[in-house]
Amino acid sequence: MTDDVPTAAEIRLLRPDEFRAANTLFRGSLHYAPVTDDAWELRGVSYEEGRVYGAFRDDTLVGTALSYPGRLCVPGGELLPMAMVTAVGVRAGHTRRGVLTGLMRTQLTGIAEPVATLRASESVIYGRFGYGVATRVRTVAVNRRHTALRPGVPEAGSVRVLLLDEALELLPALYDRVSARRPGWSSRPAGWWNATRTWSAESKQHIVVAVHYGPDGDDGYVNYAVEYKDDQGVLSIQDFFFERPEVWGALWRFLMTVDLVDRVRGNFRPLDEPVEELVTDRGQVQTTEVEDETWLRLADVPAALAARGFGELSPGAGSVVVEVHDPFLPANSGRYLLGDGPARWVSEPAALTLDVDVLAELYLGAVSPSVLAAAGRIGVVKADALPVADRLFAVSGSPWCGTFF
Repeated sequence: MTDDVPTAAEIRLLRPDEFRAANTLFRGSLHYAPVTDDAWELRGVSYEEGRVYGAFRDDTLVGTALSYPGRLCVPGGELLPMAMVTAVGVRAGHTRRGVLTGLMRTQLTGIAEPVATLRASESVIYGRFGYGVATRVRTVAVNRRHTALRPGVPEAGSVRVLLLDEALELLPALYDRVSARRPGWSSRPAGWWNATRTWSAESKQHIVVAVHYGPDGDDGYVNYAVEYKDDQGVLSIQDFFFERPEVWGALWRFLMTVDLVDRVRGNFRPLDEPVEELVTDRGQVQTTEVEDETWLRLADVPAALAARGFGELSPGAGSVVVEVHDPFLPANSGRYLLGDGPARWVSEPAALTLDVDVLAELYLGAVSPSVLAAAGRIGVVKADALPVADRLFAVSGSPWCGTFF
């Protein structure tokens, strides 16, 4: 064998005594130093046996990927079991030699969940494995010095402020109770919260949590930190969930009154969050960035389609047969009938054809079939099928996750 033909990597589940080496490899792939012993005491418990893969060459660990077991809210309201993929990395000197491909294929065929979700460090990496962009977010900035809240913004309830370490005792249950189940919402398993504790311990920011409470107890919260740059105080929202719209308004009212702050910046917020409607001068609200949030992979296409609601915004929307191509996991390839009862395999001719990564982009409703067809990403066999598909895939509001992993 010549030197330019790499040997195949051995992919296997890692033992607990190998987890720290996997974490060090992952951090190194992002140019971060290894964690300290104290930090590993916290971070190590977020690694779950049976969900951490390693790739080996000549007995050297050269790649890793792990996942948490979670649930994804899909259109129609079902909470679908999901693998939350994270900590994916390949050692320098071993990239572009098939290691990541082997890890992704082994992970996707090994998970019990029908879907997997991740956040990509680069947008060109995961499409070839069948992932598609499923949710997008914006960064929104409010110039507090040059606008004010409208009089009708809710004032009901009260707010108490906690340090993040204190709040972490109550946030897991509060998040589960109050966060809206919009498409794209993700549960937060214990491993995620353990990783958050580590991040909190390592962070140099002064992070506080404002908890809103009403007649029935705690019903929303926002995490934020204030930093100073060019003599301006910027309050950065990091995590923001609430039970009802009036709680959202009340927490924004609180944020707009924090002292020594010139701008309030909401990071990774839903595209349809109506921040502009809160203030008297909407010109003082700027969207500074729109970016991809989560990437979705339908690991079991029949199960994922059967769990999703179709045509709920348009009763009697009709039905359509789509042909899905999945070269990475060929068992998913086939024709599916959507819109006439639960989605299912069929043998009749397809009206639309698409690759599995395109189906992932459609799945949560972030984009319509017509838009992707116009871009050449959906093959149209029957032109009258596109309006039907648009109605079947439509959702109310913008899909959003809001959980970083």
